[in-house]
Amino acid sequence: MAVLSLSAAMRAGEILEAIIVKVNGDILTKTELEQREVAAIRQRGQQNLTDQQLKQAIAEVTPQILVDTIDEMLMLQKGRDLGYRLSDEQFKDVLDRIKKDNKIENEEQFLAALKQEGLSLAELRKSIERNMIITRVQQNEIMGKISVSEEEARHYYEGHQNEFLTPVTMMIREMLVAVPADAKGTLNVAKDDEAKAKAEALRARVAGGENFEKLAGESNDAASKANNGLIGPIKLEELAPELRKIFEPMKAGEITTVLRTSRGYQFFKVESKAEQAVLGFDQAREQIANKVAQTKQRGEVQKFLAKIRTEALIEWKNPDLKKIYDQRVASDAAEAAKGQ
Repeated sequence: MAVLSLSAAMRAGEILEAIIVKVNGDILTKTELEQREVAAIRQRGQQNLTDQQLKQAIAEVTPQILVDTIDEMLMLQKGRDLGYRLSDEQFKDVLDRIKKDNKIENEEQFLAALKQEGLSLAELRKSIERNMIITRVQQNEIMGKISVSEEEARHYYEGHQNEFLTPVTMMIREMLVAVPADAKGTLNVAKDDEAKAKAEALRARVAGGENFEKLAGESNDAASKANNGLIGPIKLEELAPELRKIFEPMKAGEITTVLRTSRGYQFFKVESKAEQAVLGFDQAREQIANKVAQTKQRGEVQKFLAKIRTEALIEWKNPDLKKIYDQRVASDAAEAAKGQ
């Protein structure tokens, strides 16, 4: 009878899933593992791979996928044991935010968008609840138990002052002589030369002692004309590389040469410049606390995961994948210990 039943099921098109591992009774199937592998490879931007390249890519992503998937299963189970769940009201709030963020105006549009993503409403709810429960477990069981003492904060600050440097910032004034283009966007060479000559003349007047601020409020084609050409504060690191190279050695009061930019011909004056400095301990206190907490978090996460792994019944059906999993768990634990 058993053989006949199995044959009938196969003839009816039913697929018997290969189970990779059971975690406290919950299963990870071969299909689910393969789906995660494909998603990870796509996320790495790898496409049109040969068979050998695909085999190599799968070998690279699988160890961490196994660890992450089993850890997710364990944290989800832990959260459910603690009574965490997604209420109807919470689910509605999440849906409202999704609709608002994506400018979806009615339920029909929303269901159509879900269908396009290959999701049902029930599947979406399951995914949202899964993420919510795991997040709450991480916050309450790990993050909520991490504290940073004054001694730890000062020790970190003294050893990592290069992480608390203020950026170089400047206030600058700009002068722009725009180069007009015709209706087709074509530049007129004569007008380009005229604009360059005008910019050079304006710079010569400033170099001769004329007030840059006054001139920038009178003869400026930039939007900053209303503010007498003043813009900033600007972080030096946020400038385009070619401009950063120009401004980096400049001091307050200095003026650039006339530069050809996408808007026309420009030159700039550095009004003020705040050089890089180390933030004081009190100013950097919040940053320090976050950095120390992040460092401690890695160790606490590993301790928590090691505990729930030990308490779990993990039954492997594939010894090769078990070996890959065990090796990555040991490697991750060693890395976490090294960083403490």
